[in-house]
Amino acid sequence: MTTVFTAWLHNLFFYLVAGSLCGFYPNFATLIYIVLMPDSALSKSTQSNKIIIYFLLLWTVLNAIQAYTMELQADEAYYWLYSRYLDWGYFDHPPMVALFIRFGDSLLHNEFGLRLLTVITSSASIYVLWLILKKYAVDALAFAMVVSGIFIFHIYGFTTTPDVPLFFFTVLFYFFYQRYLEKDSITLALILAFVVACLLYSKYNGILIVGFTLLANWKLLKRWSFWVIVVLAVVLYLPHILWQVNHGYPSVNYHLFERSSPAYNFINTFSYLPGQLLMAGPLIGWFLFYKAFSVKIKDVFIRCLLVNCVGTLFFFFISSGKGEVQPQWTFVLFAPLVMLVLIGFKQAGGRPKWLLPLAVVNLSIIVIVRLIIICGFGFARTYGHLKSYYGFKDWTNEVKKRAGDNYVVMNEGFQNPSKYNYYTNSLKCFAYDDRYYRKTQFDIWPMEDSIQHKRVFFLFYRPIKGLTTDSLTMPAGTWYTAWINDVRTYQKVLIETTSDKVTASPGQKVNFDLTINNPYHFPISFSDTGYVHPVVLESCLLKGDATINTQQAPVSFNNISLKSGAGVHYTFTFVTPLQKGNFDLFFSLRTEPFFGSRNSRVIHFTVK
Repeated sequence: MTTVFTAWLHNLFFYLVAGSLCGFYPNFATLIYIVLMPDSALSKSTQSNKIIIYFLLLWTVLNAIQAYTMELQADEAYYWLYSRYLDWGYFDHPPMVALFIRFGDSLLHNEFGLRLLTVITSSASIYVLWLILKKYAVDALAFAMVVSGIFIFHIYGFTTTPDVPLFFFTVLFYFFYQRYLEKDSITLALILAFVVACLLYSKYNGILIVGFTLLANWKLLKRWSFWVIVVLAVVLYLPHILWQVNHGYPSVNYHLFERSSPAYNFINTFSYLPGQLLMAGPLIGWFLFYKAFSVKIKDVFIRCLLVNCVGTLFFFFISSGKGEVQPQWTFVLFAPLVMLVLIGFKQAGGRPKWLLPLAVVNLSIIVIVRLIIICGFGFARTYGHLKSYYGFKDWTNEVKKRAGDNYVVMNEGFQNPSKYNYYTNSLKCFAYDDRYYRKTQFDIWPMEDSIQHKRVFFLFYRPIKGLTTDSLTMPAGTWYTAWINDVRTYQKVLIETTSDKVTASPGQKVNFDLTINNPYHFPISFSDTGYVHPVVLESCLLKGDATINTQQAPVSFNNISLKSGAGVHYTFTFVTPLQKGNFDLFFSLRTEPFFGSRNSRVIHFTVK
C-alpha cells in the first residue's frame, strides 16, 4: 500500500507541475489517467516518456502565452534592431540573436513572432537535456521537478536575448560531445565544429564551455579529429573576427576595458552568490548547487559537467571584482547543474523525500510571480527591469502623433529609442549616446547619417531650460519634448590618442597628438560658417562619475575639414588640474543642444 501511495504521490507532483504551469489541462482525461494509475500499471519507459511529453507541452504553452501577451523588454527591442541591420557582428554581441529574431519577426511582426525561436529552443533544450541524461537512467519525475524549479529557465523561456541561443547551443554541445567521447568520428567532429562556432556567434561566454571542456579532458589533444574541430570552428568564426578588425575591435574594448568599474565594489561580490542561488530556484537553489558539487565523478563526461559548472561559477565570481555580474551571465552553468543534480540523485539511489513538497512550493512561487507579471499586477509595473514590459505601445503611439513622420532623437540610452523603432516598425528614432554614457550599436549604424540637417523631435528625461517646451506624461514615464532644427552631430567621429596612460604634475601642460578620423560616407567640416549649431572639441576629465573639468580646443580646430575616410593630426594642449589623484580623460565633440559624444577611448590620467 505504501509503495502504491508513493507512486501516486510522485505522479501527483507532475499533475501539480502541469496545473501550476498552465492553469488549464489539455487532454485532461489522459492526465487523470497518469495521475491515478500506479507505476505497476504502466511500464517505466512509457510512464517516463509521458511525463516528459506532457511536461514539455505545458512548458511550451506557458512560455507561448507569456511571449504573446507581454510587451518587449528593453533589450529585446534593441536586438530587434540588430535583425534590421544583419551583420557579422555588433558593438555588444555576436550576431546569433539577430538571426533568431529575424526568423520569427519575418513570420509575425509582434511580440510572439520576435520570441518564437526562444519558445521553441527553450523546450528543445530541455528535451535534449533529457536525451543526454537517459544514459544515466535518471528519473523523469525528478527531471521535471528540477527543471521546472530553476528560475532562470522561466525567465529565458520567453525573453529573447543572446543568452537564449547560447544556452541552446550549449546543450547541443554537451549532447554531441557525449557521443564524441564514445565514438571518435569525423562526422561528430564536423558537427561539433559547427556547434562551437554557433556558441561563439551567440555570446562570447561560449568560449568558457570550450575552454573548461578541454581543461576537463586534456586527452582530446591527442585526437586528430579534435584539431579538425578547432580549425573548422575558427574558419566558421572568421567573418566575425574580421568584422571586429574592420570596426576597431569595439566589442573587445567595451567588454574588457570600458565596462569595468573604476574601483572595486564589495556589493558586486557580496550579491553574486545569492543571485546565483535565486536563479537556481528561490527555495531549492542551495540544495541543487550542493548536490551538483558533491556528485561522484565516474566518467569523463561527468567530469566535463563538473568542471564547466564550477569553472563558470568561479570565473564570474572573480569577474565581480571588476564590476557588476548580471545573474544571466552564468546561464550556461545551469545546463551542467541540472545534469549533475539528476546524476547525483541516481548515484544516491533517489532524491530525498523532503525535496518533493519543497519543490512544489518553489515552483508555485515562481508560477505565481509569472502570472503576476503576465497580468501586470502590483510590483510588476514599478519594479526594476520589469516596468519596461508595460506601457510602451501607448507611449509609442503618443510620440508618433506628435512627431509625425519626422525623426525622433532621444538622449537616455538605447532602450527606449529601440522600442519606438520596434512599435512603429521603422528606423526613425536615433539614440544620441552622450559623453556621460557608453557607446552602443547606434554609434555604428547609419541612422545618425539620416538626421543630419533635419528637423527632429527631441525627447529627454528632464526639462532643459531654453530648449524643452512641452512634456509627455504616461504610465511608462515622463519625458520633456522639443523640436531641433538643422541637426548637427559627430557621434561616429573617431579621435585616436597615442597613449592610454598618462602621468603629469599639477598645473602641467600636456600636449596630446590626436588623430581625428572621418568614418562617414560624406565629407565633414568643423567650421561654424553656415551652421545653426556651433561645434567644439573638448577634453573631459572625470573622477568616477563626477566631471572635474572640461577644456575647449582653440578656434583653430574649426578650420579642419575632412573628406570621407580621411584623418588629420591635431595637437590639443591640456592643462593638468591642481587636484592630485587618478582620473579618466577622453575627448568629445559637442554641438548644441546635445551634451557631446564620447569620441575617444578613455585615458587613465594620473596627477602626482
